[in-house]
Amino acid sequence: MKINIFFPFSDKPLGGGNQFLKALRNYFIEKKNYEPNPVKSDVILFNSHHKIKELIKFRKKYPEKIFIHRIDGPVTFIRKNDNFTDKLIYKINDYIADATIFQSEWSRKKNNELGIKNKKYETIIINAPNPEIFNKLNKKYFEPSKKAKLIATSWSYNMSKGFETYKYLDENLDFSKYEMTFCGNSPFEFKNIKHIKPLPSNELAEQLKQHDIYITASQNDPCSNSLIEALHCGLPAVVLNDGGHPEIIRKGGLIFNKKEEILNLIEKITSNYAFYAQNIDLPDMNKTGNRYYEFIKQVFEHNNTNDKLSFTDIINVQLKVLMYRFLKQIKQ
Repeated sequence: MKINIFFPFSDKPLGGGNQFLKALRNYFIEKKNYEPNPVKSDVILFNSHHKIKELIKFRKKYPEKIFIHRIDGPVTFIRKNDNFTDKLIYKINDYIADATIFQSEWSRKKNNELGIKNKKYETIIINAPNPEIFNKLNKKYFEPSKKAKLIATSWSYNMSKGFETYKYLDENLDFSKYEMTFCGNSPFEFKNIKHIKPLPSNELAEQLKQHDIYITASQNDPCSNSLIEALHCGLPAVVLNDGGHPEIIRKGGLIFNKKEEILNLIEKITSNYAFYAQNIDLPDMNKTGNRYYEFIKQVFEHNNTNDKLSFTDIINVQLKVLMYRFLKQIKQ
């Protein structure tokens, strides 16, 4: 069984989906299950709403292949008032996917509430980073006698990524006791927080390992790759009680509901740092990759190909894609 990941990969520092799928591709390559040419593959793993036009054409031409849909979002929670994209994703899931993979229970629940239909085959698999990059090797040792170093990251400028909270920390954190770095793109300048532009994965991992605590206030984040990368580098975290954060963090950090709680939580972690660091417990890429493989194998062996696309279905989806692109152009 050969698997192709139908995704527009980039080597630039982009969003979490790109980073995770690159790591998953490496896993399949190592296990000799990956086929770079989708025509020669048995299974197509596609992501959310990426490359939809090409995907529809490919499904029409190769209806015998198995198509697995990795769901994100809901998108409407990130891009306010953009429920059209979610509706498009749900139609694609109905007409093209043989099975669905969600990244967290929170994501599955919220997508169900917005109308996605359950598939016969669906599962939840948490993300994992590239283990050769995001690991605890050469992690800076926490020294209680020195300033604790905090870090937050975000590739996106979107305010929902927690920037109001980071602004609060910029204005209220005791910088005689702490240092803080923000790595990524920010919609505004910081006065006290050190700002580093987006970095390639290997350089980002090095930055993470030079810090002690990870902070994320991102909202409606189904399975934050940034948080997962930091935890795999050995950083306990302080996270917003939203999205998939609680499912990821467990005992490897603390959860806040209001930004004013963060200062106390940071103090709690620095006072008992070893406890939180030792309780970071996440599946690595071997476990996550194996879960992907076993689920895909299950779907492939059952070969659930009874509900293939009709020509009418294809036209309906194509019309929705055109409408989506038209509305997107209007907004720009």
